[in-house]
Amino acid sequence: MTALAPTVQSFFTGYLIGQRGASAHTIASYRDTLRLLFGYVHEQTGIRPSNLDVADLDAEMITGFLAALEQTRHNGAQTRNLRLAAIHSLFRHAALRHPEHAWSIARVLAIRPKKAGQTVVCHLTEAEVEALLASPDRSTWTGRRDHLLMLVMVTSGPRVSEVTALTWADISATRPAHVLWHGKGRKERISLLDTAATAALRLWQRENPGPVTAPVFTARGTTRKMTPDAVAQRLQVHAAAAAARCPSIATKNLTPHVLRHTFAMRLQAAGIGGPAIALLLGHESPASTRPYLQADLELRQRALDRTAPPRTRRGRYTAKDELLAFLEAL
Repeated sequence: MTALAPTVQSFFTGYLIGQRGASAHTIASYRDTLRLLFGYVHEQTGIRPSNLDVADLDAEMITGFLAALEQTRHNGAQTRNLRLAAIHSLFRHAALRHPEHAWSIARVLAIRPKKAGQTVVCHLTEAEVEALLASPDRSTWTGRRDHLLMLVMVTSGPRVSEVTALTWADISATRPAHVLWHGKGRKERISLLDTAATAALRLWQRENPGPVTAPVFTARGTTRKMTPDAVAQRLQVHAAAAAARCPSIATKNLTPHVLRHTFAMRLQAAGIGGPAIALLLGHESPASTRPYLQADLELRQRALDRTAPPRTRRGRYTAKDELLAFLEAL
């Protein structure tokens, strides 16, 4: 093995695990980044990953890899920046072990993140939520599971990784009923459960008895927990069915994170402030809730109503009744 292989090993075992105590999610993310990077370098140069040297991963190779992520894998700027952050972390570790490559490492560390555009948060309206929750056939086991899954996600706002990892030990049905979410970076938080979700969870537990360590949401006919991809696929199925009742759902790319945004927008519409929303969502900073302000049209309407000129009628423009318009045109 060359100088790079032991550096990568010490990066994961000695630095990430031993010094930083990084979470399993962080380690998996960094691992996947390096697997993609080494695969790209092998395609470009023919050098096997175990034979790579630090000098083989120069700034030109790294920028080419980042460009390939966007062009070939169609990753967005945020994903590209996450991959770059993992590479920067590795190279900062390598700089201490290989001062002879200081110039090459400095050039890689000088690669800047790409500015990501900010889009309006996609969320569901109340009518769309009702249509989505009504779409599963609750006479079947799969329908009852999917209905409960979507109900918990839209009323508690967990990440998809949190809801798939949920076990019966994390749920307390005693008043006030609540659930313990295991979030990113080994951060835990408690969310209260509303009446409908609590009742549905009790029925589901009676139907699916098991040890407290068993996952709440399992694959059909197994004791294995659902995967995030399976959750996303079930949402797509029910979104297509719900579009017949509420056509506006078809215009939205319904993902598990959209249900998390929907929960946050419900809090925003209820007048709950950014710090409380950040706390309930498990965000590190209240600044991360600003996109919900941007998407709150009712808040904008109230602001416009307050700035209306004197002696003018407040509110939105409403088109004339079609029948009255016809009679006036005669």
